[in-house]
Amino acid sequence: MRIKWLTIALLAAAPGLAQQPATPPASAPVQQTAAPGQQPPPLEVSVTGGISAPLPIAIPVLPAAATVQTPAGSTDELGAKLAEVMTADLKNSGLFTPLGAERLRAIGYDEVTAPQFDYWGGTGVQALVQGFVRANGDGTLTVGCYLYDVFAKAELTRQGFVVSPADWRRAAHKCADTIYARLTGEGPYFDSRVAYVSETGPKGRRIKRLAIMDQDGANHRFLTNGQSIVLTPRFAPNQQTIVYMSYVNDQPRVYVYDIGSGRQRLVVQNASLTFAPRFSPDGRYILFSMAVGGNTDLYRVSVNGGAAQRLTTSPGIDTGGSYSPDGGRIVFESDRSGSQQLYVMDADGGNQRRISFGGGRYATPVWSPRGDLIAFTKIAGNFRIGVMNPGGGGEKLLTDDWQDEGPTWSPNGRVLMFFRATQGSSGKADIWSVDLTGVNLRRLPTPLDGSDPGWGPLRP
Repeated sequence: MRIKWLTIALLAAAPGLAQQPATPPASAPVQQTAAPGQQPPPLEVSVTGGISAPLPIAIPVLPAAATVQTPAGSTDELGAKLAEVMTADLKNSGLFTPLGAERLRAIGYDEVTAPQFDYWGGTGVQALVQGFVRANGDGTLTVGCYLYDVFAKAELTRQGFVVSPADWRRAAHKCADTIYARLTGEGPYFDSRVAYVSETGPKGRRIKRLAIMDQDGANHRFLTNGQSIVLTPRFAPNQQTIVYMSYVNDQPRVYVYDIGSGRQRLVVQNASLTFAPRFSPDGRYILFSMAVGGNTDLYRVSVNGGAAQRLTTSPGIDTGGSYSPDGGRIVFESDRSGSQQLYVMDADGGNQRRISFGGGRYATPVWSPRGDLIAFTKIAGNFRIGVMNPGGGGEKLLTDDWQDEGPTWSPNGRVLMFFRATQGSSGKADIWSVDLTGVNLRRLPTPLDGSDPGWGPLRP
């Protein structure tokens, strides 16, 4: 569902909403007030320090214009839930230390646009989020959120959203995204979804089902029943379909799943083994690997079907292709040199060149949405998640566990999600995330074990 963004003039009877663009920061935050007669320092968040200097921010319960029962609960209850989701989003980013609603006094509806800055300054926070929730006559909800600089006693941005009661969490994510973008200068990512493989059962007989959830683990839904093993799900740019590999009749084949209808279709209509699929950034093609005559190469095919175009021809295994965000280049893995290494080529298969030269093997490359980095799995004793620039320089490893693999990027290119397998006979795997500092590492909640995450674009 597309959320309606509001631009409303400020009214005396109710808080108003308006859109303002985010601006990039110039420096890290400082915890100080201005000297008499001087302007306070700008309120900004450093995105390079991870959790070393998170910004203290207050997020009290969002008051309701009136207590009204909705299918998602009363507006009073929703005000508390909205604050909880925003608090969790900002805390999980590693860049903020939120004071949650349970530690703060309640605010009145008339305070939303008139903060008590002297009170908030005494709590030690530098930023304040206030907002409201209102039930509309057509059954929808209006959620407004305002961001204030406590030291400067100034409003930084405001935003509002009209949603169905079922989509109240999305409004909370959108508010958190507005705050995050304004204070960091980075793109938003909280209102997004993840497709992944849900796993259960003993290691030798794992049941693997296709599932989707919000990026924080909420709104979880199974898409397949587990009768066939599924792997490597990836969202289409329009988020209406998911491409993935499935072992139907013990043959690895690439399928496209329509989220709305629940129908799936085979991508390539022949008996060859196909795997490792991914959409092109414009959604016109599906890039995948196909084994023909004992050789595995990269191919692309129109999303509408038809003949597949072969992109690589070298002996060995070429797989794991991922487009650059402009669609002009492809990074992939190949063992043509004798071990798994990373290569980059033009989108038509030309100008192939190797970019990884460190010790060990490299696998599962994926291009950042910002175009500045390529994430990968580094195999050198253990499995670790790392990044390098598209030319192969600047290699940096972000994790150090027994088996971390399969990275996928957040929509803003700052956070990586991956899966971590445990040692031993259990075969247990969980989904984790880490930011580019390598500091903010956390496990995502899933109902069962989880692997092969594919982070989707920001939702409209």
